[in-house]
Amino acid sequence: MKLRFAFLAAFLFLCSLCVVPRAFSQGCAMCSSYVDASSKGGQRAINRGVLLLLVPPAGFMSLGVAMAYRYSRKRDLEQL
Repeated sequence: MKLRFAFLAAFLFLCSLCVVPRAFSQGCAMCSSYVDASSKGGQRAINRGVLLLLVPPAGFMSLGVAMAYRYSRKRDLEQL
């Protein structure tokens, strides 16, 4: 029964991958040409903006990994 459920889940997952339209880089070529055409100050501002948008997800991910590690260590110590 579990094997049948696993095959069904895998099949549905593969079918969902076929249905989803592809995202063709969301216009990165346009962003690149925009940055190339802007001044040095504009290029620095865009680079800072990209880094600023990167910090919150990286922080949340780091916090999640740290919490999972602490929880696993605590659980392992309690089992001893």
